[in-house]
Amino acid sequence: MAQKNATLPPNKLLIFGTLSFYMVAALSMVMANKWVLNTTSVPLFFLLTQLVIAIFLFILSHIFGLLKLPFRVDLELCKGLAPMIILNVVGLSFSNFTLKYVDASFYQVARGLVLPFTVLTSYIILSARPSLYILLACGLVSLGFFIGVFFDGMNVSMKGVFFGVVSSATTALHAVVIKKAIKLVNDSALDLCWYTNLFSALVLSVVVLLSGELTKVLDLFYGDSDVLVTFAWGSAITGMFGFLMGIASLLSIKVTSPITHMVSSAVRGVAASFLGVWLFHDIITTGRASSIAIILGGSIFYTWVKHIESQGPALRSASAEADVYERVPLDDVEAGKAEGQRDKPE
Repeated sequence: MAQKNATLPPNKLLIFGTLSFYMVAALSMVMANKWVLNTTSVPLFFLLTQLVIAIFLFILSHIFGLLKLPFRVDLELCKGLAPMIILNVVGLSFSNFTLKYVDASFYQVARGLVLPFTVLTSYIILSARPSLYILLACGLVSLGFFIGVFFDGMNVSMKGVFFGVVSSATTALHAVVIKKAIKLVNDSALDLCWYTNLFSALVLSVVVLLSGELTKVLDLFYGDSDVLVTFAWGSAITGMFGFLMGIASLLSIKVTSPITHMVSSAVRGVAASFLGVWLFHDIITTGRASSIAIILGGSIFYTWVKHIESQGPALRSASAEADVYERVPLDDVEAGKAEGQRDKPE
């Protein structure tokens, strides 16, 4: 580990290229999803198609030697990955429903509670108390969310907001569960991505049948040809970018600092809002703009605090009188080391 950390940092061209690739892939996913969901009524089947295309690209990459995939499937693996797969299917499904019922420019607001839910989940499941600064960041993000929902000035779909909140909660749970799941595949993020797509597609196939979308799927294939063409192109684009997103997100985190990665995510959020205005003629009200700005500001502040805490007890000197409120560095929270921190002698 020490030798890996001692390697030279990536050059600026690699960082710029990786971030640009990640942002383009993420923006393309959101816009293409919205484009298709505006014209079709089969969001679950659309998601299933994306997963199948991603699986096909994984296998194709394996055949040509670009990737080496594991094909081990046994009861222990299935049981170990089951919680993560269920959360992934629920999260992706509700994310698609969110995008179907809200504007593309409002999507970030509707899913704005991911950060507070992540911190809350870490506290409940890992028994880890975050710092007051982290709580402040969560407060800012939550404030931005409620401003967007109640002071947007437009007719916001409460159904879309509900789906966004549930999607945010499952995303937060997924972030905790994934740390246990990855140990089942020898800590390989690529292998985990492969199994996630494979098993999620199998589970989602059953969900599509049970949800009653099958009749709508038949209408899609035998109905308006223009809608089918839109669905086919949208599926191909999002399926390909979904496959690339898994690689891009890993590269983005690997070659950049957490702050750079979060800033790039913030820029992507702003770009998504402008693209929503340009492509779908969304209206950005003062309330919506304020909401997006506060959510982004809180997210960047959280990342900065997390970076400072990971460097050591730098923040403790700022509030030494708050020793009764124990603070755990967020890196330790994510690693599930809260118990060790709490048992540390004074």
